[in-house]
Amino acid sequence: MTLLPQLLLAGIVIGSIYALAALGFVLIYKSSRVINFAHGQIIATGAFIAYALTQGGLNFWLAGLIAMVATFLLGMLIERVFLRRMVGQPIISVIMVTIGLASVIEGILHLTPYGNGSFSFATPAALTGGGLDLFGTPLSRVQIVGVFASLALLAGFTYFFNKSTLGITMRAVADDQMAAMSVGTSVERVFALAWAAAGLTAAAAGVILGLLSGLTIGSLTGIGLKVFPVVILGGLDSVVGAIVGGMLIGILENLAAGYLDGIVPGGGTREVFPFIVLLAVLLVRPYGLFGTKEIERV
Repeated sequence: MTLLPQLLLAGIVIGSIYALAALGFVLIYKSSRVINFAHGQIIATGAFIAYALTQGGLNFWLAGLIAMVATFLLGMLIERVFLRRMVGQPIISVIMVTIGLASVIEGILHLTPYGNGSFSFATPAALTGGGLDLFGTPLSRVQIVGVFASLALLAGFTYFFNKSTLGITMRAVADDQMAAMSVGTSVERVFALAWAAAGLTAAAAGVILGLLSGLTIGSLTGIGLKVFPVVILGGLDSVVGAIVGGMLIGILENLAAGYLDGIVPGGGTREVFPFIVLLAVLLVRPYGLFGTKEIERV
C-alpha cells in the first residue's frame, strides 16, 4: 500500500463530511448574510438525537431521518425566536446572538446523559462486510456510503439554489432584502427555510461523522469551527465552493499529517497547514475560490 493514495482517499472521505458541514454555513449566509457560530452545536444535537433513538431500539436509518427532521425544526425555531427579532440590526449583533446560542446549546448537551464520554453507533448490518479496494487502499462500506450520502445532499442543494424558484428567491433576498420585499417576497419565510435547511444538513453531517469516527460533544461541536476555513476558502456564498473547499482542506490535512508531521518538531501540522493555504489563497482571491465578488458604489 503506497502512502499517497491512502492519504488522498482518506482526505476525500473526511473532506466530503467537511463539505456537508460547511453547507449549513453557506445556506444561512447565502440567504441572510449571517454567519452561524452555533452550527457545530446543531451538528452535535442532530448526532446525539440519532444516537439516543438507536439506544432506544430504533433502526439506525429511521433514527437518522428523525434527527434530520428534528434539527430542521430546531433551525426554524432558532430563526423564529431569536434571529427574526434581529432583522435590520447590525451584523455583529446577529453574530453575537449565534455565539450565545452556541454556548446555550452546548450547555444543554452537557446536561444530557451523553454530556461526558465517548459513544459510537452500532454499524448497521447493510454497512458491514467487505468494502472496496482502490489503488491498494481499502475503503469500508461506511466510508463509501458516507461519501456518497454527503455528495448526494450537496448535489441536491446545488440544483436547488441554481434551478428552483425558491432557491433563486433565497439568493435574491441575500442580494437585496428591501428589493425582494418590494416585489412581495417574504424575507422572514426565506430566513426560516434557510435555517431549517441548515439544521437538516447539520444532522446529516453529525450522523455520518458519528458513524465514521464516534460521538463526543467536543469533536462534534468543534467541527463547526473546523470547517470555517472550508467556507472561507471556497467562498461563503458558494455551494460549489463548499464542496471544493471541503475536499481541499480534507486532502491537505492528511497530506500534511502524512508527510510533514515526521519532520516538524511536535507534529500537529494537519491543524495548521490548511490555514497557511487559506491565507495564501485569500491574498489572491479575498472572496474565496468561488465566492461572489461584490462591488459597492462609492
